[in-house]
Amino acid sequence: MEKIRLQVLGLSYNHSNSGAYALVLSEEAGDRRIPIIIGGVEAQAIAIQLEGLTPPRPLTHDLFVSFAEAFNIMVEEIYIYKLKDGVFYSELVCTDGKTRIRIDSRTSDAVALALRFKVPIFTSREIMEKAGIILDIEDEDKQTPTAETSQKSTHTREELNAKLQEAIANEDYELASRIRDELKNLSE
Repeated sequence: MEKIRLQVLGLSYNHSNSGAYALVLSEEAGDRRIPIIIGGVEAQAIAIQLEGLTPPRPLTHDLFVSFAEAFNIMVEEIYIYKLKDGVFYSELVCTDGKTRIRIDSRTSDAVALALRFKVPIFTSREIMEKAGIILDIEDEDKQTPTAETSQKSTHTREELNAKLQEAIANEDYELASRIRDELKNLSE
């Protein structure tokens, strides 16, 4: 069985399905992408890790990592092993150093854990052939910037940092992510 390694390309809001997000995984050694529809809470758990944010209290996935580490259990990899009726099925491949086990998981949770454990994500060639899409990168690059992406911030770096800390303290991670993007734009 040939495994294809994937990377988390990003998240985007799914306008056709209110409250849902598209998690986009990309083939490490190729051009195909796999879009996976996930819920807002799961998207938030992934976005927090992608953005490098530290919540004031551990979230569920952080708790799982702490629990696993306390009992010397390591996640070795994530494997997306099945696609049925538009639903992706995944498993955590874990070990305690002696025994290797596979634990069934929702793909969104598996990806959130892969980011926290810093382990690879894999899928099969069959799933990549079924669900993989190729985006026309040249067309994306030619698009004109939107008002949101081209607008310069009207806030100072200090104001944005204060707002970022407040958003994290209030556990408003979507706002924190937008503020982080605004800070990045100031650097450019």
